Amino acid sequence: MRILLIGYGKMGRTIEQIAKQRNHEIVGTIDVTNTNTLSQYNNSNVDAAIEFTHPESAFENVKYCLNNRIPVVCGSTGWLDHFNKAKVLCESRNGAFFYASNYSVGVNLFFHFNEYLASKMQAYPNFKISVKEVHHTQKVDKPSGTAITTVDGILSHYSDKKGWVLAPEQADNKIAITSERIGNVVGTHMVRYESENDTIELLHDAHSRTGFAEGAVMAAEWLQNKKGVFGMKDMLNL
Repeated sequence: MRILLIGYGKMGRTIEQIAKQRNHEIVGTIDVTNTNTLSQYNNSNVDAAIEFTHPESAFENVKYCLNNRIPVVCGSTGWLDHFNKAKVLCESRNGAFFYASNYSVGVNLFFHFNEYLASKMQAYPNFKISVKEVHHTQKVDKPSGTAITTVDGILSHYSDKKGWVLAPEQADNKIAITSERIGNVVGTHMVRYESENDTIELLHDAHSRTGFAEGAVMAAEWLQNKKGVFGMKDMLNL
C-alpha cells in the first residue's frame, strides 16, 4: 500500500517505521517545511493518507484528501468543530474517512469498558465523576481528544450531565477534566468515581507511541476499498 504521511513529528516517524515493517511504501511526508508539496498527491499515486498534525491544519488536510479521492486516516485532535463538515464532504465525494481521537487498541477497549462502567454507575448518584489526562509537554490541545471521547462515553449514560469543564473549574451538571503536561509522558487517562465510602478508578497508561502508530496503520489497511466515515468501533467491532 502506498501511504502519504501528513505530519512528520514523533508520531509520523513512528507510523513510518510501523508501515515499513508491515511492507507498505511511504510515498511522501508532509510537514511545516514543505506543505506546498501536498498538491503533488492524489488517488493516482496514494492509496491512503495518515494525518497527524495540529488543530489549525487538520481540517484543511482532510478536506484536501477527500477532494482528491485519497482515503484518509486522521488522528489530529482539537478540530472537531469542523468534523460534521468533513463528514458531509466525505459523503458528497463518496470518499473514505477514518477518524479516532486515539488509535491504540488498548485505549479503545478502555473506551468500551468506560461506557460499560458508566452504564452501571449512573444508578448511584452519590459517586462524583472526574476524568484526568496526562501528556507530554509538546501536546498543544487541552484536554486531550481521548479525554473528551471518554467523557462523551460517560455522558451517553448520564442524562443529568451536560458536557465537561476544564479543571479547576467545577459545575454540578458537568464532568471536570484535569489536564496535565509533564515531561515525556506518552498518555495517561483515568476515570474516577468517588463517594464518601469508596473510590473506583479505570486507568489506561500508554508505555510508548507504538500502539497508537500500529493502530493508525491498521486503520489505513482496513479502510481500503471502503466508502464512508468510520472509527475504531467499526474496525474493532466493539
